[in-house]
Amino acid sequence: MSNETTSQPSVIPEISAITRDDLKEVLRAGLADFKRAPAFGILFSAVYVLGGLMLYMVLTAAGQTWWLIPLSAGFPLLAPFLAVGLYEVSRRIEREEALDWNSVLGVVFAEKDRQIPSMAVVILVFFMFWVFVAHTVYALFFGLTPFAGSFAEKLFMTPEGLTMLLVGSVIGGAMALALFSVMVISLPLLLDKEVDFVTAMITSYGAVTRSPVAMLTWAAIIAGSLFLAMLPVFLGLFLALPVLGHASWHLYRKVLPD
Repeated sequence: MSNETTSQPSVIPEISAITRDDLKEVLRAGLADFKRAPAFGILFSAVYVLGGLMLYMVLTAAGQTWWLIPLSAGFPLLAPFLAVGLYEVSRRIEREEALDWNSVLGVVFAEKDRQIPSMAVVILVFFMFWVFVAHTVYALFFGLTPFAGSFAEKLFMTPEGLTMLLVGSVIGGAMALALFSVMVISLPLLLDKEVDFVTAMITSYGAVTRSPVAMLTWAAIIAGSLFLAMLPVFLGLFLALPVLGHASWHLYRKVLPD
């Protein structure tokens, strides 16, 4: 249940192993859900896209364009929280329930009194820590002064820039993998069941260790899709975010079948 309050914790089903073939199936299901209810996907994605555009304009106006790389790398960490509305849409399609704005947004709004806000804090702490780490890595290689001259040239055409990209990518990848492991199943689980966020994160980590190859492949699909979707001024997110959000719900159903 997602929209009924109960004092009794839900029983979590046994974690099922999945394969990479299952990923194709959940992506097809995610695309089908988006086609079934595109307006919801566009609305929830718009929040994310507008946030990205505002971030770009602020950094450009401040002459801090070098921040675009670490922030663009860390920005997708916030996507799962914004996908809660998409999970609810897929849940309703699955149960053949009404797909109206009042019902969907009502469930999303009601999550403020449950465990989702606690997960939001975890995500934001990871994001802010990543920004701190990115700033530290930059300072180690270029000092505290801003770039003088061409940002791209110094970043991609100098040993310091290339080394910084390598070190930052390794550190960022490790952090993203850690967050992915505790989030990939936890958010849809929190929407669907009455469990605390710590239990949800532990269950999510268990799902990753149960099917490491498939889950790492799913992480790569998410990272690659969001990266490519952000290149055309974030506009590709209008397709990538809804499909991945809906697909994540179906992945959750594969891992924790009722």
